Amino acid sequence: MSTTLTARTTLDPVQLIDPHGVRQGDEHYDPLVADITDARLTALYEDMVIVRRIDTEATALQRQGELGLWPPLLGQEAAQVGSARALRADDFVFSSYRENGVAYCRVVELVDLARAWRGTAASGWDPFSVNMATPAVIIGAQTLHATGYAVGCVKDGVDSVSVAYFGDGATSQGDVNEAMVFAASFHAPVVFFCQNNQWAISEPVGLQAVRPIADRAPGFGIPSVRVDGNDVLAVTAVTREAVERARSGGGPSFIEAVTYRMGPHTTSDDPTRYVDPLQREEWAGRDPLARLEAYLGLSESEQQRIAARADEAAHKFRTACTSLVDPEPLSLFDHVYATPHSGLARQRSRYAAYLEGFES
Repeated sequence: MSTTLTARTTLDPVQLIDPHGVRQGDEHYDPLVADITDARLTALYEDMVIVRRIDTEATALQRQGELGLWPPLLGQEAAQVGSARALRADDFVFSSYRENGVAYCRVVELVDLARAWRGTAASGWDPFSVNMATPAVIIGAQTLHATGYAVGCVKDGVDSVSVAYFGDGATSQGDVNEAMVFAASFHAPVVFFCQNNQWAISEPVGLQAVRPIADRAPGFGIPSVRVDGNDVLAVTAVTREAVERARSGGGPSFIEAVTYRMGPHTTSDDPTRYVDPLQREEWAGRDPLARLEAYLGLSESEQQRIAARADEAAHKFRTACTSLVDPEPLSLFDHVYATPHSGLARQRSRYAAYLEGFES
């Protein structure tokens, strides 16, 4: 576990553990993670192993017809776990559809990760029970929600912050840019966390960003940082800094976590049609789990213990998923409005009559 002190330019992502498992010293960020011992790093590694195992199980379930769709996060475990573990329980997360690793860290029940993708519910969980909104499929919309929530925190006089997760493709959406305008104008305690996984479906990031994505935020008056998104320790450090800035009245921050989507955009996508296999091989050498394994040098018994926990989680997820039952058709109209609504009542009545037509 050797440590080297390296110079870093503003364009270089923050890195504290390199792909070979060598600790990189950083005078600015080292103090932010001084409390993270090898034992705590092992806990982060365990999180990532479990998250990856659940993700591969979910992908298999979709291939077997048990899920309608699944958005894999393979390769992005460090970005999700490192940032999620830097938050307080009372902070609120607004995510896209790929942040199942964040959901795991927010203690979302495994069965709730499957509900919407299996088609048995319109949503997965009660957001206020875990302080994480259910996934937003509309690209970038969650950044507006996060900004509004953060402004609400200020109005309520609490020091909670909100975090918005989104991908590189979302940064071209108007919603993300509008959210940053409002966040800067109202000094909102929100962290914009961009997982730059190099691909917006089949479009490479170079087609929409000729400079690092993090360079956009300062134009809105928001400080930004690029981090090695496959380095869980570095991700934790930069997220802690951004969260503390927001919590102490410093306003919004923007994090660009440079990572790579090792699998398809969703299970309906075929990345072999547009991804250069040599590029994928290059990024495979930067695997977030492998570098932490190299750094920690875990014993075989410890690795077996972690693998067993991951298999247990995958079994629990599979069992819960396949046990979900289809909802009653008319339950579609439940919880649409907080109070009775005549228009909805008419639609429900007509749909009931439609269903009755199949019984005759």
